[in-house]
Amino acid sequence: MTRPPLPSRILIPVANPLTAQELVRVGASLMDRRTGTLTVLGIVEVPEGTPLSEGATLARQARRLLQRVLDYAPQGVTVHPIVRIGRRAAEGVIEAATELDVDLIVFGWAGKPSTARPGAAASVFSTTIDAVVRDPPCDIAVIKQGGSSEIRRVLVPIRGGPHAVLALRFADALTQRNSAEMAAIHFVPRGLSEGIRAQSERALAHFIHQHVEGHVKQAVHEAANVRNAILREAENADVVVMGASATPAASRGETFLFGALPEAVATRSRKTVIVVKTREAIGKATFERLEALSETLAAAERAAEEARSVPLRVERWFGESNFHHREFGDLDRLVDLKRKQGLTVSLVLPSLNEEETIGGIVGRARRELMERHQLVDELLVIDSDSSDRTREAAESEGARVVVHQQVLARYGSFPGKGEALWKSLYETSGDIVVWADTDVRNWHPRMVYGTVGPLIVEERIQYVKGYYRRPIVEGGFLKEGGGGRVTELVARPLINLFFPELSGLIQPLAGEYAGRRSLLETLPFFTGYAVEIGHLIDVADRCGLEGLGQVDLERRIHRNQELEGLSRMSFVILQAVMKRLEERHKTRLFAELGSTMKLPRSGHGRLGLEVIELADHERPPMIRIPEYLEKRRAEGGVTAGAAAGAAPGATVPDPQAAGAAEDGDAAAADAPWGGRSSGGES
Repeated sequence: MTRPPLPSRILIPVANPLTAQELVRVGASLMDRRTGTLTVLGIVEVPEGTPLSEGATLARQARRLLQRVLDYAPQGVTVHPIVRIGRRAAEGVIEAATELDVDLIVFGWAGKPSTARPGAAASVFSTTIDAVVRDPPCDIAVIKQGGSSEIRRVLVPIRGGPHAVLALRFADALTQRNSAEMAAIHFVPRGLSEGIRAQSERALAHFIHQHVEGHVKQAVHEAANVRNAILREAENADVVVMGASATPAASRGETFLFGALPEAVATRSRKTVIVVKTREAIGKATFERLEALSETLAAAERAAEEARSVPLRVERWFGESNFHHREFGDLDRLVDLKRKQGLTVSLVLPSLNEEETIGGIVGRARRELMERHQLVDELLVIDSDSSDRTREAAESEGARVVVHQQVLARYGSFPGKGEALWKSLYETSGDIVVWADTDVRNWHPRMVYGTVGPLIVEERIQYVKGYYRRPIVEGGFLKEGGGGRVTELVARPLINLFFPELSGLIQPLAGEYAGRRSLLETLPFFTGYAVEIGHLIDVADRCGLEGLGQVDLERRIHRNQELEGLSRMSFVILQAVMKRLEERHKTRLFAELGSTMKLPRSGHGRLGLEVIELADHERPPMIRIPEYLEKRRAEGGVTAGAAAGAAPGATVPDPQAAGAAEDGDAAAADAPWGGRSSGGES
């Protein structure tokens, strides 16, 4: 007989990580070990009237506390800790369960019940659990922890219904995983005839045979008071697993969400008690009921979408997806998690005339991130044909160096930073690709593990931007907070006007960022200054705001560009934003979008305008390049080719269609990437 599988995705909301050991142990026992994912959820509640973004600090603290839960995981089980922000904990639990498509939520209950009025039996469980269970997104298990460190005997009182099926399946899983014994008992009234008792025993045996794989001690007992009988049997067990009552009671001011009997047992027993409830209601689902349910769900979904305004989404995202590099400072733990997921990481360092800094950066990255800690599996310096000794300095420290003009040469080459990044996808193989600028004077490994960390820890995140304090040099002195002029004067106003969903990004143009290859290979790349802003808009379109993260890297010191260089950068970024705006609205918003920039020139009695052609070209997604597909197949890499429609043997695209330019192209030569800097704006 084919039995339904165990849950593959389990969510455990945790109020206090210090008391979560038993919850994690039980959750791991209930999970399908072959395909299972165990996620521990921390909720930060932000009161009404307070911006959700103000929960960012509390979210960081909650993530640090949740790290302790990782130590509770049984061998071979990976636990993913996440934190969500909301007005009410119940809403956060439901949203996380929906987002992760979980099969089971495991709640913990360890408090004493409170009474609404003298003599009234209030719910054993908290208001948060009550709110989730009343309209559950999946199956529910609530655990009243008894503190048992070892599970030797599991008791299942059998009373019928789908909740009993779930209870039996979970008890069987606990028994198998802990090498324990299981006792299944059905209680009947006293004084039954031998024939009726025998019929009950046959029904129990058949029921157990349908739903249990291992050996079960089964019995039918007579009892005048079923509650007391279960409590007596529980004294000889370590765990009691019960299904919710078929019909929850609600009379005389008393409400029993799981039914009076299981709640009474959970309240009074000194042992660990697990009460389970299936998502589906008892009874047959008629066509009329299913039709009404689908209409209700559709109406609720539309209402939720309308209520989810952009400012609220941004505030919540800012709180939930705003990390600090210190959260990932335990590199041994990060590497262990990376290995468990079978991930590889490629570090790419783009360079252009960075002789002074590149050697030190490469050397430190190799020592700290490849030798001492194996976080980075591949390190590449992709150089844009530097005229100084940048390549020699990088190679002397052990880096593999390629010149981007020599990569995929049949498609020509542009001299922009975005071009170098695009071609670095072809030259690397890691599941995660992290890019970090090389003109940084205070470079630290956090520039890498800070942006990689969220991608390893949270499966939902696809792309991570770094941010930091940016001092600026004026008059030979270092002035705090003066950098980021293009961001504040151009990028941020444009984002808030036209792409407000990205308005929570602190430094959209930062040069430190990382992404999953499965996403990056599907993105087009602007070839110059606009590569960062283009990525953010495209990632948000493909993955939603929830796929983005940002991380505090604290402080970065690099060379600052002259005002004219920043003006060129701003011009190109404006062009890219306008282009994406037209694509989003599928219309031509601007009759003519200029690509020439006029720069006033004066001196020696002359006054005039220098006219330069200044526009970023755009490379297609790397997944469309046949050479890349062939290289990935040869490496055994998995690509998004099928989703992108790139079939084996596809026609080789014309280099011009791929945005190619001949080396020395005058228009491309007038669009240097970052001037003397490796792309950072200041």
